[in-house]
Amino acid sequence: MNPEFIRTICPYCGTGCGIVLKVQDGRAAASYPDRENPVSRGSLCVKGWFSHEFVHHPERLTAPLLRKGDAFVEISWEEAIDLAARKLRETASTYGPDSVGGLSSAKCTNEENYLFQKLIRAAFRTNNVDHCARLCHAATTVGMLQTLGSGAMTNSISDLAGADCILFIGSNAAESHPVLMGEVYKALDRGAKMFVIDPRETPVARNARKLLRLNPGTDIPLLAGMMRHIVDSGLHAKDFIEKRTENVEALRTFLQAWPLDKVASETGIDEATIREVAETYAKAENAAIVYCMGITQHACGVANVIAICDLAMLCGQVGKPFSGIYPLRGQNNVQGACDMGALPNLYPGYQAVADAAIREKFQKAWKADLSDKPGKTVTELINASGKDIRALYIMAENPCISDPDVNHVMEALQRLDFLIVQDIFLTETAKFAHLVLPGACFAEKTGTYTNTERRFQLLHKAVDPPGKAMGDFEILCLMGKALGLPFDYASPAELMAEYAGLVPAYAGISFDRLERAGLQWPCPDEKHPGTRFLHGTTFTRGLGRFVIPDYTPPMEKPDAEYPYYLNTGRVFAHYHTGTMTRRSAFLNREIEDPYVEIHPDDASALGVGPGDWIRVTSRRGSIVTTARISDRVVKGSIFAPFHFTEARANMLTNPVLDPACKTPEYKVCAVKMEKDHEAQAR
Repeated sequence: MNPEFIRTICPYCGTGCGIVLKVQDGRAAASYPDRENPVSRGSLCVKGWFSHEFVHHPERLTAPLLRKGDAFVEISWEEAIDLAARKLRETASTYGPDSVGGLSSAKCTNEENYLFQKLIRAAFRTNNVDHCARLCHAATTVGMLQTLGSGAMTNSISDLAGADCILFIGSNAAESHPVLMGEVYKALDRGAKMFVIDPRETPVARNARKLLRLNPGTDIPLLAGMMRHIVDSGLHAKDFIEKRTENVEALRTFLQAWPLDKVASETGIDEATIREVAETYAKAENAAIVYCMGITQHACGVANVIAICDLAMLCGQVGKPFSGIYPLRGQNNVQGACDMGALPNLYPGYQAVADAAIREKFQKAWKADLSDKPGKTVTELINASGKDIRALYIMAENPCISDPDVNHVMEALQRLDFLIVQDIFLTETAKFAHLVLPGACFAEKTGTYTNTERRFQLLHKAVDPPGKAMGDFEILCLMGKALGLPFDYASPAELMAEYAGLVPAYAGISFDRLERAGLQWPCPDEKHPGTRFLHGTTFTRGLGRFVIPDYTPPMEKPDAEYPYYLNTGRVFAHYHTGTMTRRSAFLNREIEDPYVEIHPDDASALGVGPGDWIRVTSRRGSIVTTARISDRVVKGSIFAPFHFTEARANMLTNPVLDPACKTPEYKVCAVKMEKDHEAQAR
């Protein structure tokens, strides 16, 4: 039989690269770059090239599983849906509607996320629905809404190629968003100046004009020092500030507390370098700021984002092509899951659940009685499990790897009266479930993802799910009907028409229009071409607002007992919790085992050599892993990738939260190390 070639979208990072799947005899046999995709334009990173390898893995879930003691037994779909609906109804009836919660998924389509949050809200009259954006870019949404009025990337990925100055802050895009880095390299070839601000020397820094290795958690002092120097030197965009912003005097007052000598002492960056970076950014015709979790995953993550927005507005580097602010979304549809309302305080399109008029609109459309009380976030749902939360429905999320203080997460899940996990593998989280529902992966479904530049893109079903596994859209329709909801949707396209009618920014988007190049929201009508960059003539909120970024130093610093900083992140061959990439034979060969990077001086003091086994311990847990000796980390700090279940870096991380967005402080905590002689002997 001749092969088929099906166009779809990569299931990994938020760049949104186009993939062509080769289908032979009903199986995904190979992945190729889609030369027509407007984002990747014929490029793929190593993960994309091998995105087909996990699709037919023998460990795929193939039937619903019910826990019987310490084991699982297969049951029918009819039994599974009936049991799930009955248990959820009984929980809500016994303990109240807010005793039920749901975690939606940045891995699933827009239509599935819309359906999931609608199910939780309409069936149980609770807003207890959230997803992993809480753990990565919730700070972006909150910080950018306050300053600019929209919590999304201001510009398109391709705009990076035209920037004259690019600041990278807390982003290792060369490993986590490699295709996007191609646009940065185009800018560098044109002569653009790039500065990298990061405690660790990531691969991005290899092409930087300078690497600013600031002390962990001191981003706000550095940004404040840059703004202070820009204002003192008269380099701020006076006309832009006067015509398009408000509250600049409050910012000026705040900056007086950050003279350069104080900034240098706090950050570890010399004054001359701070001046150079500030002046280069302010004087550039077009300048861009690229950031990721190195900014957001702090106890002051929202304030970090606010400081970035303040800097961009101060210099007039927003609201035009080739400039702007680029929060790089970590997962393929984390932007879409936010857009679709998988958030405890917002309906689709970032419309507040507490707003009576908005709630009335959704009640009328959904024919449901909805709660006006914001629900619990991811971390709050976990903390309340077995207490206020008695039943939890998790769709394609793996908090037993991705959440901070994993030991606490596992203990919490075991306290639940009923846990449903819907996924494609028996993940670390699914192993705690009472009921496991086998879903579909990207190659087995039709729908849309929204990438980091706000672009809706179509993915097309290429192969069938294995065994009795079912598409997540189909599972949610069955679940909704079992709970008494009118979930008689014929297709994801029908569902898109529903949410496009409820969100003005998506009103012009339909499956037919997405077939070739996708569309970037806002797209308010059927003739609108989509929006390349935001805030062009006016900010989404009207005037851009300068907000004071309250600086909170890291909540846990090294001391005599725990003398090292721990930083966590990704590596090029793996992705997030490793559920997919670690089931790719090629990618797993690239990086097979966990490790930590240790500075040569620290390794020498501990008597540790390359490949030696070491135990890393924080106040919350301990892991055993191998050592890589590297000066990519500074003395007194270590780096650990978080993809590996056998050495879960998030057993160590600090669950302290940013008070505004409830994102944990993953990027800074204190640990101790010792050579593990027992593991070494094995």
